[in-house]
Amino acid sequence: MKKTSIYFVFFTFIIGCSGTKRSVQKSTQKILASKFYSNQFTGFLVVNPENKDTLLNVNSEKYFTPASNTKIFTLFSVLELLPDRIPALKYIEQNDTLYFEGTGDPSLLHSYFQNNKTIDFLSNYKNLALHLNNFGEEKYGPGWAWEDYQYYFQPEKGPLPMYGNVTTLYNTPSLQVTPAYFKDSIVSIDFKRNRALEQNRFYFSATRKDTVETPFRTDAILTQILLENVLQRKVRFSTQMPTGEKKLVYSVSSDSVYKRMMHESDNFLAEQLLLVAASTLSDTLSSTAVRDYILSNALADLEQTPRWVDGSGLSRYNLFTPESIVHVLSKLYRTISRERLFDFFPKGGKGTLKDWYAGDPEPYLFAKTGSVGNTHNISGYLITKSGKTLIFSFMNNHFKHPSSEVKKQMEQIFEEIRDTY
Repeated sequence: MKKTSIYFVFFTFIIGCSGTKRSVQKSTQKILASKFYSNQFTGFLVVNPENKDTLLNVNSEKYFTPASNTKIFTLFSVLELLPDRIPALKYIEQNDTLYFEGTGDPSLLHSYFQNNKTIDFLSNYKNLALHLNNFGEEKYGPGWAWEDYQYYFQPEKGPLPMYGNVTTLYNTPSLQVTPAYFKDSIVSIDFKRNRALEQNRFYFSATRKDTVETPFRTDAILTQILLENVLQRKVRFSTQMPTGEKKLVYSVSSDSVYKRMMHESDNFLAEQLLLVAASTLSDTLSSTAVRDYILSNALADLEQTPRWVDGSGLSRYNLFTPESIVHVLSKLYRTISRERLFDFFPKGGKGTLKDWYAGDPEPYLFAKTGSVGNTHNISGYLITKSGKTLIFSFMNNHFKHPSSEVKKQMEQIFEEIRDTY
């Protein structure tokens, strides 16, 4: 082919891409300028990671309440700090006693993971001494809503959680209770609350047909009792660990926990994973230490430093920009295989996205949503029909429409990008 012909094809391609980009920008800007968006705060950033081209940019440098989009930062952090399997316990053997402390591993006796590796390990020792003074923060994150204490999505945090720190109740037809220790703490009435505010007294009618997971109040004595019940032996407390090098016990595959956290938007897993990550930095379980470490090292290049206060996004104190979220998503895209990365994220038409972005015919969106009152965000990866992969963050705060209407508007924009670019 002659050089002039090559130049002609190249410039035709460039002009075509520019025209496509302008078409997408025009149609998107028209939607965002409509009356629907006139009384809410919206940020939207779409980039092409291959050529670093910015396709769309609306308020991308402004701060938004991220809700569960916070879990994208949590995912990044644990991928940076944790090994292939979750560290479950630190321990030292001294004389005839095993001294041990938790790392915050959320999988122990969890109904989904059914992890008994830690129990099997502890069962090999007759004399057990449990150290619980390595937990360096409060049971609830800053800014969490106090009235959500009774709901499955806000369990307490701790150094050695068991059963996901929830009591599971269902009728078959007789009452089934996990952990069984709480069987005598169930009041069989139809009540507006699932649990008393300050104690482990649960309300569950004998006529209920659903399965209910209710967080229980945690403390050292309860942890000791639950552990003794499952081990069938005594566990004493130790005020400190002996001096010496601590060894580690590992539990489940780390990726299995990450995937569950992202697909189910599981707040408990997100919070506990940051504590497990903290166990790799020091002997004190502090999610604050992890956030500070990540922001000062792996994410020191962020243009807008977030206000990042928890692992789950339950707190409205969190503040992130679309640009920061896209920055983290881009780092993940560059460092993790595409198959593994996309497997962490819910896909259109499945899981938390089951009613949206189903694709034609294949899913075209792999993304994490984030919703609290008057807030709905979604950030992740979009596959166009031309085969391009785009990275985006679309954030909507302070709207009074039903969230379903917000999602319809977003879906319209995403499909335009998918079909056009």
